[in-house]
Amino acid sequence: MKLNISHNYLQIILRTVLFLLVIFIIIQLFPTRNTFKYQFDVGKPWNYELITASFDFPIYKSTQQINTEKKELLKNYTPFFAFDTAVSIQQMKKLSDKFEKKPGHQILFNSFIKNKLKTIYSKGIISSNEYAYLTSEGKTNVNCIFPNRVTRTFRLEDIYTPKTAYEEILKTAPEILKTYDLNLYVVENMKFDSIASESSKAELLKNLSLTSGMVQSGERIIDRGEIVNQDNYLVLNSLKKEYDNRKDSLHQSTLVLIGEIIIIIGLIVLLSLYIYLFRPRIFDEIKNMILIAILILLQVALTSFTIKFTSLHYYIVPFALLPVMVRVFFDSRTALFAHIITVLIISLMVDNSFQFILLQIFIGMVAVSSLKDMTQRSQLAQTSLYIFLSYALIYIAFEFISEGDLSRIHWQPLTHFAISSVFLLFAYVLIYIFEKIFGLISAVTLVELTNVNNDLMMLFAEKAPGTFQHTLQVSNLATEAAKKIGINSLLVRTGALYHDIGKMKNPDYFTENQMGGKNPLLDLDYEAAARIIVKHVMDGVEIAKKNHLPEQIIHFITTHHGKSKTKYFYNSYINDFPDKIPNDEAFTYPGPLPDSKETAILMMADAVEARSRSLKNYTIESIDQMVDSMIDSQIADGQFKDAPISFRDVETVKNVFKEKIKNMYHSRIVYPELNKKI
Repeated sequence: MKLNISHNYLQIILRTVLFLLVIFIIIQLFPTRNTFKYQFDVGKPWNYELITASFDFPIYKSTQQINTEKKELLKNYTPFFAFDTAVSIQQMKKLSDKFEKKPGHQILFNSFIKNKLKTIYSKGIISSNEYAYLTSEGKTNVNCIFPNRVTRTFRLEDIYTPKTAYEEILKTAPEILKTYDLNLYVVENMKFDSIASESSKAELLKNLSLTSGMVQSGERIIDRGEIVNQDNYLVLNSLKKEYDNRKDSLHQSTLVLIGEIIIIIGLIVLLSLYIYLFRPRIFDEIKNMILIAILILLQVALTSFTIKFTSLHYYIVPFALLPVMVRVFFDSRTALFAHIITVLIISLMVDNSFQFILLQIFIGMVAVSSLKDMTQRSQLAQTSLYIFLSYALIYIAFEFISEGDLSRIHWQPLTHFAISSVFLLFAYVLIYIFEKIFGLISAVTLVELTNVNNDLMMLFAEKAPGTFQHTLQVSNLATEAAKKIGINSLLVRTGALYHDIGKMKNPDYFTENQMGGKNPLLDLDYEAAARIIVKHVMDGVEIAKKNHLPEQIIHFITTHHGKSKTKYFYNSYINDFPDKIPNDEAFTYPGPLPDSKETAILMMADAVEARSRSLKNYTIESIDQMVDSMIDSQIADGQFKDAPISFRDVETVKNVFKEKIKNMYHSRIVYPELNKKI
């Protein structure tokens, strides 16, 4: 008892953690609060509802306008340079020292070079690159800051570069001076002062206004179908900037976050309650809950990524993937309910929520309806096509209602719907991955397994042809009964096809494969014969595992006889040895008992089909009596006490079996033969 209580507590804790984790991740995936969700461009129609200002905000000028006005203001800007007077003194000292080493040249230095360099350095020397840049910018003056912080304005045309200064010296210099490499002593004494220059620019730009008007709260901005021109583009762009400026407001962001959390918690609670109340078999398996949670988070994450990190439209996200996946693994109602909950969550992230919800709920219904009976692999491709056509139809109908004018319809979303529908085909890959991770079995896999032309089925038909025909008949009976009571008929059909594959090991020991020959079991004692018959269950499990059949199908093999006895040998032993107590274990199948409606129906169908072959006369009365007695005896033996099947279901199954067997063994007219001519 303590172990069971601990297990229950663990299950509650796991589901609580999963519940909170899903909510936390969804909140984290949501785009930034208070964001402007609309996409627009000049010359294109506005595809959303009417926009009115919910608060006052300024109209910001465009980058081009601001740059133009900046350029106009900066025409009066004069750059600042630091004038270093020490440079001329240092360079003339170096040159003077060189002249002193050559007798007679000191006079030449004093009479020409000293005065020439002094004049050039007094006008200033800047680098060639800076001179070229100032010329290209149209500057005619520069401000020079001297060491004593006095500022003087120099004309640019009077300032030298090292090259022009050297050329100026050579114009009037005696020939002998050309041997002194005078260019080595002509260096820049003016350096660009970035701090003073930027301060001057900032002072000029103080007069630049970044806005060109105001929009009042409640003022109309743009309505659906209007073309975005330059004027309302600036207003929309300003509104977007204002949203970005306001998103850091703690108060507003907190309120938005609280609202989102309340809605998301409510929606996840509704989904959890639905699964708990109406799908307890899904709820009881934590791996099923994890799978559904992953699918929901995948849809939210794809939408969030598309909105936050790409310029693509969120309609390219394959929203029909979730209902398709849930339908393939579970059932239609759960698929549709989970899809609606997910769509409502995502609608908080997107613009034009009403259109989004309308489209996606309709698409979810189409996806679930098109996969109601999964009998072919191609149905997924067909579903993808149906979804695209439905998207296109509903979107165009919505546009007709909204616009009322064919020329104003925006056709671009049709491309998004086509991409989304193509992405849906990746469900094949995800189905395979989730099957391996969670140990589930999908309708796609069941369809593959029901192909009687696969290698295992072909080998089965070859080694045990009689048993193979028996399984086909059992499959037909069980499938029809499953459809009638509304359970997974494809799962029942698959389980029925493989339930007797263990008879492949010793096919001759089973009457359906003996073709009227001697039964080798009659040469054995009753216990040995019974053990051989019972062993076909374990042989079937061995073959199934060797061929990598899913656990769900192996479960049909182990439960199709439950814990019943091999009545023929058991009764014969008691009749022949009335004084001995039989070894019940030798005559009893190991089980377990059927624990689902699907496995219970297979057990009924297997027994009824086998008994039907032993009828001497196929009349309505004999068939009805045979079906009733066979199933009633199984109920009396307690074979269905673990299966959640009702008496009403049992009666429905009985009626299906009776009708099917009557059709199988209906009487035919005898064709008259031709009289021989004498």
